[in-house]
Amino acid sequence: MPTSPPVVLTIAGFDPSSGAGVTADIKTIAAHGCYGLACITALTVQSTSGVRRVEALKPSLISETLEELAADVAISAVHVGMLADTSIVEVVADFLKEHKAPNLVLDPILRSSSGTDLLDKKAAEILLRRLLPLSAAVTPNAEEAAILTGLKTRSLDEIREAAHRLHEMGASAVVITGGHMEKATDLLSFKTSRGIEQEVFKSPRLESKSTHGTGCAFASAMACHLAHNRGLPEAVMLAKAYISAAISKAHPLGKGTGPLNHLYRMEQKRRAVAGDFHPEPVEH
Repeated sequence: MPTSPPVVLTIAGFDPSSGAGVTADIKTIAAHGCYGLACITALTVQSTSGVRRVEALKPSLISETLEELAADVAISAVHVGMLADTSIVEVVADFLKEHKAPNLVLDPILRSSSGTDLLDKKAAEILLRRLLPLSAAVTPNAEEAAILTGLKTRSLDEIREAAHRLHEMGASAVVITGGHMEKATDLLSFKTSRGIEQEVFKSPRLESKSTHGTGCAFASAMACHLAHNRGLPEAVMLAKAYISAAISKAHPLGKGTGPLNHLYRMEQKRRAVAGDFHPEPVEH
């Protein structure tokens, strides 16, 4: 009997363009050899051109869904994305605390890349107070880190300071992604027995219009690597490499900012199989 893959649960919103949200997370989870479960927190009307409308689901429906999944399947890691409003933050926090969710990666989605606010100030405060201490890692981009900490994040030194502030708020590990520097720079900051250690990951900045959902995919990929029992530095490095490849191999889709190619590895395997296939000649 084959061994079951690690199970990764994503708790996030639904993006009908599948560039971000739970459908993008499921693709990412599958690409990393894990089995994905999903609990939708909100429906959105959006495309590659931006978010038009957000409709939060009832908190009781979210709570029941999470309890049903947890009662049925052993979960190896959890990714938390868009939570939409205060009541949803509360029920998700209640569930994660009660079930002591392992390898929780928190992606604090505050607004869409097109500029639509997706979480108000009060809900963000509750997210910081309740979810940050439960997380194995929190993965804000530079803009989100600035909003959460009230600090500037334009330089690497400022990003380091924002990470320290998030540690003071309760985070055990922080990955601040992106920024406006010449190279794509991510900072990993994590607590050890020796204190706080930090590692910087740099890569060439890719010029592409296929970057919708990079934060969701990065956080989901990290959750998968943690589910595979990899350490934080390795998880960050591999997740960053996955995002770079998924951007570079993306197909042009839509009229706005297109999605990554979450499943680019499947295309590579198909090409390899096709190249190895040599049909026998047919006898007449």
